[in-house]
Amino acid sequence: MTAVDTSPRERLRVLRESSSIAMVGVSANPLRSSNFVATYLTRTPYRVYPVNPMYDEVLGERCYPSLADLPEVPDIVDVFRAREELPGVVREAIDVGAQVVWFQLGLRHDEAARMAQEAGLVVVQDRCLKIEHARFAGGLHLAGFDTGVISSKRRRPV
Repeated sequence: MTAVDTSPRERLRVLRESSSIAMVGVSANPLRSSNFVATYLTRTPYRVYPVNPMYDEVLGERCYPSLADLPEVPDIVDVFRAREELPGVVREAIDVGAQVVWFQLGLRHDEAARMAQEAGLVVVQDRCLKIEHARFAGGLHLAGFDTGVISSKRRRPV
């Protein structure tokens, strides 16, 4: 049995109702995807907390060694770690009281997802938070890139 995947409607609800994101495994290297996603998210209304014990700072923000060290409980724990490390990150997210664990694109771990779901967390697997946010905010074309089209259509806030 695999863990249930979240629907687009559920992902949209998560993005609309959340205000803080902990990015576990974010890198200070601008060539890494985690850094690219963090750069995007710092330009949104979310409070973004880099979490990586290897850095003191990422993108000008204080970097925390663990979820337990954050100044608040994050709504979303966005994970950029190796697949085998996901159960440990989920346990830490449960321990701090997070509401959502989000496994980035390419990451899927059904056992860790079930553990999170059993603890009452929403689980998103194998999805990029940046892509999903941009898609729901109207900044992404179905093909996955910004078309640059200017429209008179009113955008709904995410």
